[in-house]
Amino acid sequence: MQTNPPPLLGESPAFHAVLAHVSRVAPLERPLLVIGERGTGKELIAARLHYLSRRWDRPFVKVNCAALTESLLDSELFGHEAGAFTGAIRRQIGRVEQADGGTLFLDEIATASAAVQEKLLRAVEYGEIERVGGRTQTVDVRVIGATNADLPALAEAGQFRADLLDRLAFDVVTLPPLRARREDIPVLAEHFALGMVRELERSLFPGFTPRALQQLLDHGWPGNVRELRNAVERSVAASDPEGPVEEILLDPFASAWRPEAPMAPAPSPDVATNEVPVAAGGFQEKVRRFESGLLETALERNRFNQRQTAEALGLGYHQLRGLLKKHGLIGKPE
Repeated sequence: MQTNPPPLLGESPAFHAVLAHVSRVAPLERPLLVIGERGTGKELIAARLHYLSRRWDRPFVKVNCAALTESLLDSELFGHEAGAFTGAIRRQIGRVEQADGGTLFLDEIATASAAVQEKLLRAVEYGEIERVGGRTQTVDVRVIGATNADLPALAEAGQFRADLLDRLAFDVVTLPPLRARREDIPVLAEHFALGMVRELERSLFPGFTPRALQQLLDHGWPGNVRELRNAVERSVAASDPEGPVEEILLDPFASAWRPEAPMAPAPSPDVATNEVPVAAGGFQEKVRRFESGLLETALERNRFNQRQTAEALGLGYHQLRGLLKKHGLIGKPE
């Protein structure tokens, strides 16, 4: 059994503010919510809340609410008695009971159905649960919910129980996205790179080139720390073991042979007049706009690498350069 909080790396003020918040609320015997974008480390924060609490030596039970249907989630959380329904050949102890005395972490709690939310409310409010086909019994569980959804907005829209939200939101730990803690990107990247080097059984990690490090700092990281880890590990695995990582492979789908996205259907002719609408300026202007848009899209998809863009469009390099000059795109970053 793990008895220490999981390691969390970071040096930014935003990250340290979160750690201070966690340390303050962890000892309190109250339910909590952890809010953040995907990949920000909500499960790690929930684990830290548990291991810094007085329940540290009791079970820490995790359930992903989005991974199960309503009926399966109900049975998984609250259990059932043998014979309670077709196929229930033996008693199943639910996750809430398994967490008795400890902490129950409910990831993606916003996806739980209204019926499951009602049972959760009773468990949080009164410490009472019922197995399907069984009697009411009491449990002592601290509930930590996590989501990337706007729960107050969902409650306002009637899509999440307002009374359950009131109980869970004794305190809310909101995690900053990685783009708000840029100081932590090199620290995390180094950590993930070293782990990959050990996995590959290489003798050392020569580091990142300045260009690769700048790639890491310039990227927006919509997938946050999880995306950063994947990108770093992918890049280390593809790099020369004897030299530093020269390029961060941000997009694993990037390829000259990547299938094109389906194009939007062309506008149908006007039935009444049998005319096709054209952009202001007529046919030539419409062609110019289409050609310019096609070039810009291809450039962005190939990260402004002109040789890759030319190959993807089936053009020669100098043909592409001529078209870029024609449309005033030659100044785009390469």
